[in-house]
Amino acid sequence: MAPQATEPAAPRPADNLSIARAVRLWPIEEIAHRLGLSGEVVEPYGRGIAKLDLAAMTSLAERPRGRYVVVTSMTPTPPGEGKTTTAIGLVQGLQRLGHIASVALRQPSMGPTLGLKGGATGGGYSQVLPMERINLHLTGDIHAVGAAHNLLAAMVDNHLHHRLEPELDPREVRWQRVIDLNDRALRHLVLGIGGRGDGFPRQGGFEITAASEVMAVLALADSLADLRRRLGRLIVGLDRAGEPVTAEQVGAAGAMTVLLKEALKPNLLQTLEHAPALIHAGPFGNIAHGNSSVVADHIGLHASDFLVTEAGFGADMGAERFFNIKCRASGLAPDAAVLVVTVRALKYHSGRHRVVPGQPLPASLLGESPDEVREGGANLLKQIDNVRAHGLTPVVAINAFPSDHQSEHTAIRELCASVGVRAEVSTHARDGGEGALGLAQALIETMNEADEAGSGFHFLYPADLPLAAKIERIATRLYGAEGVDFAPGVRERLETWQRQDYGTFPVCIAKTHMSLSHDASRLGAPTGWRLPVREVRLSAGAGFVYALAGDIRTMPGLSASPAATRLDIDEDGETVGLY
Repeated sequence: MAPQATEPAAPRPADNLSIARAVRLWPIEEIAHRLGLSGEVVEPYGRGIAKLDLAAMTSLAERPRGRYVVVTSMTPTPPGEGKTTTAIGLVQGLQRLGHIASVALRQPSMGPTLGLKGGATGGGYSQVLPMERINLHLTGDIHAVGAAHNLLAAMVDNHLHHRLEPELDPREVRWQRVIDLNDRALRHLVLGIGGRGDGFPRQGGFEITAASEVMAVLALADSLADLRRRLGRLIVGLDRAGEPVTAEQVGAAGAMTVLLKEALKPNLLQTLEHAPALIHAGPFGNIAHGNSSVVADHIGLHASDFLVTEAGFGADMGAERFFNIKCRASGLAPDAAVLVVTVRALKYHSGRHRVVPGQPLPASLLGESPDEVREGGANLLKQIDNVRAHGLTPVVAINAFPSDHQSEHTAIRELCASVGVRAEVSTHARDGGEGALGLAQALIETMNEADEAGSGFHFLYPADLPLAAKIERIATRLYGAEGVDFAPGVRERLETWQRQDYGTFPVCIAKTHMSLSHDASRLGAPTGWRLPVREVRLSAGAGFVYALAGDIRTMPGLSASPAATRLDIDEDGETVGLY
């Protein structure tokens, strides 16, 4: 009897959106139940999404804290190296090993989603769902931040118009307006033209909502009362005597808190393999601390065996701010770090290839060349050292791409072994949690070894170190600079804040994410350079000082072919073109 023909296996979806749509979402109540959250704190918000009431923090307080893991990376190429995808895949791998594991991520901004970068929900078989909802509005938190921020801007201009006390100096108003889109035409504007009844004429402009200090405040606040206090401390400008004027003084802080009350509640979703995902807040990675919210981490840590969170950009930026800004604010100490590396990024840092944002990677970058991997290895080794500067030895995750070669993975393992660090190839984008099992096991073993050795996390600098010295510590210890060149007046301003109530603040250095230095063209681990600090600003509400090194824009522009041109609706009402 002839063998019966078998039906061919259905082809796997190829693009991220098709993969996401092929998965049946579990009811969000089942995801919450996996975390031990009662129905009283779960507020369903459409299919597969819920808000978590902050009472969840109280209800979970007696439960033991899980292990806290941060995912960071080497200095990336323009397309990025897959930190979000790796964080999601790692959680799915931990879940396959029998653990309750959650991932905490920032909410994507629609500016990058509709611009050059595209969406930010992971990729392949390591995604958070529903992809469309997360990338486009979700529960409206970013819009709430924009409304609160712009309310303050309107009340500042009203304060000027009516010459209310304290009398703002119109030349010293620091509070811009925001919108959650990339729009270079809004960077610099003249406001209040048209007549006496149309406001006080002055220069102004817009920033993207993710760059708002209100967003940074939302991410760092640990309660509604803390949110209210931080909003009241926001500095909007100076009065005629040069003294700071706050949101409290212009009467906006209370109403802003009301607008943000629901936005302070973290959003609960699920990964493609139904692991819990907390998506909340989205502070800009260049200007602010580039990490998701403190309240989400508190909930996730007490509801899970492992909470994995991602820090924006490379270890010199997002991870440094996670360690020294977010962990100071939350009081939480991380247990481990995962550092994502790719073959293409190492080849890029060899300096032999030109990568243009928005353009396909050059074919020369995809050919087999373990020597180029080794040449670019200086950047990887420096970023490993940057994590170790905080007391943690990272596990290196080799985020595998189809264009990789075995010899190149071997070269990465050898680089890591030379400094006593374990490296694991992870195929989570192709294989989901199954592809991250080795990474998950390596992470657990590394944490156990650290426990036995008694090693652990510490800050890069003490809180009482002078502000200028904090900037110098980051620049020399993490970036590899020989020193810092402060523009005229910058030291004096730092010394003024030092004498006031801000000397214990951590610092956030705004610079390019494309290099360890302030110059995006300096690849690898550059030496023989100094960090120029042209300006410093005070984020009194968020609770940090930030220094501007280089030309950092808080309102991106669109490329010649933004992602928005490919986004549409088909005849069935389904979104097409989102990636």
